[in-house]
Amino acid sequence: MGLTQRRIGLLFAVFLVLLSLAVLRAGWVGLVNASTLKNAAATQQVVDVALPAQRGSITDRTGTELAVSEPASDISATPYLVKDPRGTAAKLAPILGVPVGDLLDKLTERSGFVYLSRKLPSARAAQVRKLGIAGIDLTPTSRREYPRDWLASQVLGTVQSDGEGGAGLEYREEKTLHGKDGERRIVRDALGQPISIRDTTPMKPGHDIQLTLDAQIQAKAEDVLRGVGEAYKPKSATALVTDPRTGQVLAMANWPGVNANDVAGAPPAAWQNRTVGDVYEPGSTFKIVTVAGALQEGLVKPDTMFNLPPKIQIADRLIGEAHDRGAVSLTTAQILAQSSNVGTIMIGQRLGARRFDQWVRRFGFGTKSGIALPGEEQGLVLPLDKYSGSSMGNLPIGQGEAVTAVQLATAYATIANGGILRTPQMIKSIDGRKVALPKGKRIISPFTASEVRKMLEGVIRVGGTGTEAAIDGYTLAGKTGTANKIDPKTGKYSDSAYVASFVGFAPADDPKLLVTVTVDEPQGGIYGGSVAAPAFQRIAQFALPYLGIPPS
Repeated sequence: MGLTQRRIGLLFAVFLVLLSLAVLRAGWVGLVNASTLKNAAATQQVVDVALPAQRGSITDRTGTELAVSEPASDISATPYLVKDPRGTAAKLAPILGVPVGDLLDKLTERSGFVYLSRKLPSARAAQVRKLGIAGIDLTPTSRREYPRDWLASQVLGTVQSDGEGGAGLEYREEKTLHGKDGERRIVRDALGQPISIRDTTPMKPGHDIQLTLDAQIQAKAEDVLRGVGEAYKPKSATALVTDPRTGQVLAMANWPGVNANDVAGAPPAAWQNRTVGDVYEPGSTFKIVTVAGALQEGLVKPDTMFNLPPKIQIADRLIGEAHDRGAVSLTTAQILAQSSNVGTIMIGQRLGARRFDQWVRRFGFGTKSGIALPGEEQGLVLPLDKYSGSSMGNLPIGQGEAVTAVQLATAYATIANGGILRTPQMIKSIDGRKVALPKGKRIISPFTASEVRKMLEGVIRVGGTGTEAAIDGYTLAGKTGTANKIDPKTGKYSDSAYVASFVGFAPADDPKLLVTVTVDEPQGGIYGGSVAAPAFQRIAQFALPYLGIPPS
């Protein structure tokens, strides 16, 4: 065999080997790895993207928008279709507000789909669309906006980046507001251009919620609390405005305030809705429980006379008044008007521990009010079997138990409306369908409620502790509270840290408005009558004529 023939034979053998390898490779690709390649091809040509549901809006009782969903776009990329990742990242970074390096990392991922930005406002999304970069897609969605910025922000809460409620009503009513997300399928050609866009699962928008809040009263309450914050530099302050006849909440204000459109701009503590989430010892505002219970039990009458010593000994405790005085004789009505500790304790002694405990719980303390808001605390009520010898010295005057502002407002609404304890209502209607008012339950007689209302008028008259709450032309009723706080270092009552409060309603003979103000650790003043009562006066002075409630 010649040299030429041997060379030809060698080349033929190499050709056979290469051909055999090609056949084996084709077999592996076509049989063994077919499903993997098929899936890879599909992901390069077909993309399924979520269609977030249009979130329902939240408005006040008059239709003023408090939370709405504005048009926006999710910006995504198909990395293998982006020809110039570095240049694309440089163009998109200033529009998306994302560092160039972060975008470049995403644009060079070994994947068929990646999000670059979620819920980009429509104006900025239009800038991205105008660039016309191959491999960059925009999917219509919406973003949550709060048109009134600071207004009722702790009540409304927040929506997270994934579109779900994260706090407040947005969290509590997530199922109602969210709706049902849909899905869109996009099919592209080899050049990455869409050739088919189809919604495989339709999107269903969320339901609209109308609150019982009134934006004008809410704004006034928040403005008044800002003034309290500037004047007294407290840790916090709250104001709660309700219609005692129905339990509807007209305003729920917290200070310090936060901008609902700037979640990161305020510390987490500022986002807490303190009207439902803060507990504090109520002090003298709690005395209506003691007095109302004794009246209902027939143990006292408004004109029942008590001979009061300067101080009263209860077990190992000697308890006096907020201001030193000598021995006096006061009626039940005067005891409440002048907020006498000694007199209230003597009334509590007539009730006795067991009946007093029953009345505390009957007025709703120690359990949640049931208001449609997350984070509500149930307060602290001492179990009867834990009472000590001195318990009936401090509990009847509002020390030794802890309440929330909404619990206290609910109890006073019971006095104002004629004796019916109602769950506070936040939601007026859903998609225009009215939400039924809570039925409530009677806990005291209309006569007893009327007697307490009449006695609470004395608090605001000359000689009472709440004269700074008075409003010309209106007969008001209410109660001041000044409560020592527990010093966490010593475990004893502080002589410098107080909660000042005032609860009042108007008109006294036919209440249509109830306002509760609490101020935590005010500086330069501690008394409910001088710190909280004037705040009540400013809120009520605006709300009464605004609601069309005529002078007495």
